[in-house]
Amino acid sequence: MRPSIKQVANLAGVSIATVSRLLNKPGSVSAETAEKIHRSIEQLGFRPNFTGRNLRAGNSRTVGVVVPTLSNTVFAQCLQGIELAARELDYSVMFTTTEYLPQDESAAVELLLGHRVDGVILTVADAGANATLDLLEREKIPFVLTYNQLAPAAEGQAQSRASVSVDNRAAACDAVAHLIRLGHRRIQMLSGRFNASDRAIQRYYGYLDAMQAAGLAPLPAIEAEHHTLTAAADYQQMMADPALRPTALFCSNDLLAMSAMRDLRALGLRVPRDISVMGFDGIPVGALMEPVLASVVQPSEQIGDVALRTLVAAIERGAAAAAAGGAPVAATRQVLPHTVREGGSAAAPGQP
Repeated sequence: MRPSIKQVANLAGVSIATVSRLLNKPGSVSAETAEKIHRSIEQLGFRPNFTGRNLRAGNSRTVGVVVPTLSNTVFAQCLQGIELAARELDYSVMFTTTEYLPQDESAAVELLLGHRVDGVILTVADAGANATLDLLEREKIPFVLTYNQLAPAAEGQAQSRASVSVDNRAAACDAVAHLIRLGHRRIQMLSGRFNASDRAIQRYYGYLDAMQAAGLAPLPAIEAEHHTLTAAADYQQMMADPALRPTALFCSNDLLAMSAMRDLRALGLRVPRDISVMGFDGIPVGALMEPVLASVVQPSEQIGDVALRTLVAAIERGAAAAAAGGAPVAATRQVLPHTVREGGSAAAPGQP
């Protein structure tokens, strides 16, 4: 049995109320009494039940986090930013993943709500039309999106949906413009499934923007499963024919770009001499590759930090507004700056 607060009080020779005051407001008891209580806590190995205390106070001081996966270090970096900011603000974090399955988003959120989280940070497949976000709004649960951007057509109906991200479309345009400046004219986009990521669609629009601005004909996007190309016989055939293959690939994420580099080598192609590769995310391992992966760099840890602070502010505004009989302040969308890492995987056509 775990030691109880009553045992701590008895050993210290004080009341349960005095121990409770020390735990909740350390400065509310004398130094002499506090020392006796701390000695008792240490001797018994007592651990306060902050969850019970918080629930009695009407909140859990816990936020839920829903991300597609932790195998992509973008989301792991984001989670780290969330965790560090939560620790600073005296919040706990619970997280779950959806493995890029839109149908699992509702179950993931229901699981977190069952644990009485005060709010949710999440990345979803489609932020513009999403039943899970609709549920959170109906239940008046504060939430903040990370990485998602609402499509222009959805902005008018979803002004209250807070988000923290880079401008995916503008960032992708910058990445493709970099390839164009290097001299590439046949640039093809390699992407994960568009139906699993509205970020990929926004990045495709950015690809189109850059190609059209340069007067170049866009090539059809290639949607790949599970970050691999070698299973696609038609893709291998295209890559094997110099007259058909692009001179550069723009990939919708870094894992896909690194997989492409591996698979291109398996086909006997050299990066960047035969084909350049550009990624999106700027995950740290890309800078350790040879050649270094050229990529759009997102400030993922900062995205997590800003999202957590935005959510906590919304939670506390909501509590204050409820106490005053009013409504919380409308949420805002925040766009953080991106950069382009000019790695060795992208060079002028034919350059070693």
